[in-house]
Amino acid sequence: MCTAVSLGRYFGRNLDLERSYGESVVITPRNYKFHLRTLPTIDSHYAMIGMATVAGGYPLYYEATNEKGLSMAGLNFPGNAHYKEYQDGKDNVAPFEFIPYILSLCENVDEAEKCLADINLVNISFSKELPLSPLHWIISDKEKSITVESVKDGLKIYDNPYGVLTNNPTFDYHLMNINNYMGLHEGFAENRISEEKLFDNYSLGMGAVGLPGDYSSASRFVRAVFIKEKSPCFESEREAVSHFFHILGGVAMPKGCVLTKGGEYEYTRYSSCCNADKGIYYYTTYDNSSVTAIDMHSAGLDDTELYGISVTD
Repeated sequence: MCTAVSLGRYFGRNLDLERSYGESVVITPRNYKFHLRTLPTIDSHYAMIGMATVAGGYPLYYEATNEKGLSMAGLNFPGNAHYKEYQDGKDNVAPFEFIPYILSLCENVDEAEKCLADINLVNISFSKELPLSPLHWIISDKEKSITVESVKDGLKIYDNPYGVLTNNPTFDYHLMNINNYMGLHEGFAENRISEEKLFDNYSLGMGAVGLPGDYSSASRFVRAVFIKEKSPCFESEREAVSHFFHILGGVAMPKGCVLTKGGEYEYTRYSSCCNADKGIYYYTTYDNSSVTAIDMHSAGLDDTELYGISVTD
């Protein structure tokens, strides 16, 4: 399970998993060759930075931002994700290729939407050892966000006015469910029961009584939207990045609170925040809350080989 957030020029996510897959911060320069399974090789493209597992020299991105400021993240979507067979006349993209494919070619969400019109997410695994993960995606620039879901009925593209994505159910449910919480606010609770009865705001924050506090995907969606929408503006990069991590902290999973069917604890392994304008990728890990910053432009962006920085606690 995971939570992704887009806030102006900042984009990031919590990765909630029960185990590590050897993730690294990976910079893909412009001339790294993306060899695709059914489409021609992309020889040159926009550079990008994000968190990935590198397998066979290929970056399997969890999330990434390209040099034009377009960001994209894949989140767990079990039971609903449905990938298709090869279709003639379509751009057949394997799900593990989806993030680099979009970020290689598109500058913004509008261009991504045009690209999506021809895409079929095809049921091709990376390898026998690395089968496909059931995912859905958020694609954001600093102006707008969309959610992309490949389900049995086809490829669904939703406007995402909240710039937030979690997990199941399908995104149309989250768009409906958020309406149940429209009365929440940051101030004092309002007495709307009876003008003749006295009620006491005995604590600050009572305007948000009813904000869900559990770790389900529906509750994390509501909580992330509430915290994000109540965010003040910050002038400095330090303040803005710090606050972004506090938003993610409001929906983070501590060890011991979420148990998988396999008997393992799922928790927030890392949190990330990328300044999409500057290409600076910030991250923290579960055991190290100090923020590490990596600048995409510190690498040779016209090179042909990946730059990987191992993530350690």
